[in-house]
Amino acid sequence: MNLALPALVPALPALGAAATLATGRRAPGFARPLAILPVAASAVLALVVALQLGTGQSLDAATRLAPTGGPGIAISIHLDGYTSLISVLVGLVATCVQVYSTAYLKDDPRYPSYAALVSLFTAAMLLVVYSGDLIVLLVGWEVMGICSYFLIGHHWETADARSASLKAFLVTKLGDVPFVFGIFLLGADAGSFRITDVLAAAGDGRIGHPTLTALLLLAGVAGKSAQFPLHTWLPDAMAGPTPVSALIHAATMVAAGIYLVARLLPVFLLSGAALVVLAVMAAVTMIGSALCALAQDDLKRVLAYSTVGQLGYMAGALAAGDREASVFHLVSHGAFKALLFLAAGVVIHAAHTNSISAMSRMPGLRRRVPDAYWTTGIALVALVGLPPFSGFFSKEAVLTAAEHAATGEAVTNGVGPASAVPAAAGWIVLVAAGLTALITAAYATRLWLVAFHTPASAVPAAPAPAGAEPDAPYSPEIDEADPGTAEPSAMRWPLWVLAVPTMGFGIAGVRSDWLPTLLDGGSLRPSPATAVIGTGMAVIGILIAYAAWRSATARITAARPRPAAEGMVPEQAGAPAAEHFPADPGRTLLGPLFTPARHGFGVDRLYSALVVRPVGGAAKLVRFLDREVVETYVRGGGIGANLLGRAVRLAQTGNAQTYLSALLAGVVLLAVWVAV
Repeated sequence: MNLALPALVPALPALGAAATLATGRRAPGFARPLAILPVAASAVLALVVALQLGTGQSLDAATRLAPTGGPGIAISIHLDGYTSLISVLVGLVATCVQVYSTAYLKDDPRYPSYAALVSLFTAAMLLVVYSGDLIVLLVGWEVMGICSYFLIGHHWETADARSASLKAFLVTKLGDVPFVFGIFLLGADAGSFRITDVLAAAGDGRIGHPTLTALLLLAGVAGKSAQFPLHTWLPDAMAGPTPVSALIHAATMVAAGIYLVARLLPVFLLSGAALVVLAVMAAVTMIGSALCALAQDDLKRVLAYSTVGQLGYMAGALAAGDREASVFHLVSHGAFKALLFLAAGVVIHAAHTNSISAMSRMPGLRRRVPDAYWTTGIALVALVGLPPFSGFFSKEAVLTAAEHAATGEAVTNGVGPASAVPAAAGWIVLVAAGLTALITAAYATRLWLVAFHTPASAVPAAPAPAGAEPDAPYSPEIDEADPGTAEPSAMRWPLWVLAVPTMGFGIAGVRSDWLPTLLDGGSLRPSPATAVIGTGMAVIGILIAYAAWRSATARITAARPRPAAEGMVPEQAGAPAAEHFPADPGRTLLGPLFTPARHGFGVDRLYSALVVRPVGGAAKLVRFLDREVVETYVRGGGIGANLLGRAVRLAQTGNAQTYLSALLAGVVLLAVWVAV
């Protein structure tokens, strides 16, 4: 294979970003072609590289970048089935996002900088995927972080966007600090930062501190992939443009942490304690985020918490020792979650609000956006995990991996010994994943029914009762759409492009076994027991949510409120009282947990009390000491020198008689002093 091809895959989007920034203001007409064509060409090249590499093959190439006096740094490319699969996913989603953005942000004056950042974001993720050196991978890792800061804060004139971008940057950096130390430990133990050398050292038992190293790396993974306890930035990141949410949640930033653990899984298999920690982290993330999603009124925040939970599935599969199942779900989820976010953008464009309850008061919404309506249904079925869509096969692969790990027969596919995976990790993931499947089905059904199928007779005309929460989380974007204008084709056809892998990727990958052959060679077919349990839990969740919705709507149907006129658009609002919807099945299902779940179970408030306020107080103390103590001494020294200078200046009169008189007086004093 010509190495120029894989080198061009991350290079083309980076060059496109530079060209877009250089010409954006002078020639704005070139911004859209420069945004789309390099990313699309990169996606095609990624597919060509994958086809040339074939299945069951790998390629490594490196050139020394810089001597360090210790482990060297190299520009290294590593290609295998995992890089092939994820690079094609990144290219596909990024291309759809760039095309979609040309219509979604067509009137945005900052579109050129936005498009350039999206291209740079894509290049950084592709660098992470193809890099064979941990230091070079770290470069892509950090570039994604700074791009996310600018993209989430794209609408910087709003306070929500500014605070969300800053929060995302700080929380992910909190995880990145120990992550960097983990990389340094790996390099020191292996004598090299090349991933192949690190894995060889892990196989030979030369990693001196496997538990410490794995835990340090997990801190960075928790921040980047939004796992508990560093997950809080992701729901707030919904203040950014919707296409950015699709890119971050589907194929780039949040996928990077999962991909890294999959690449370094032999290192994690050296520490059973680290695997248990990963399993607990995944279990808490799965269940907690699913409960939060069931309580949200903001459509994008529902999808954000859904992403957090699905990343928990992937982390759980890694804790069970099966990276094949984890990456299978990563790719499957990347397709249907990108579809969900882009379809949500179409719905928000039509409804002029993120609020699900506000959408319920707009009769005929589903007829206004038929493409988004049907593709949202397809993606939600995949999210729930019903056959034959891709989400079913990938979710069942995770459950099967957890089942094998729980029985002491972990499926590591030759990456490490099965005995390295504690049975406790398997049981934790299995129970949490089964419960999450039920809750996921419930919140997906709630979203579908409340947004698109609320009967006109169940729509309240009166404001919400006093019990409504005026401070419910809400992440609106700046409203740039015209509700009377139909969505352009650039916002519609990417939905159907992503609907194809959402429906067919699972069957195509498992039926012919080309996907297992592409990866580690293990089976990805679901076991009968987990298939029945997982699908049964999903069906139960759907039925429970439907029953709660019917019950909630029936209770208020008797009021017979006046329905909104056909085609009317509710005024955009957040979660104040006017947006409260009494027939919310989430309130019925969660009961007393509804309010805590809506506010993320108070994790943000806890961090504010334990971290933000103490750090703010310490900053105020430091500012006081600097301004009132240190600067006082500095100013005192300056004032003293100034006064001394003034005293000396008084003696300099320019009168020669005064100088002679002073000289004689001095002589007399010296003579007297000597005589005495």
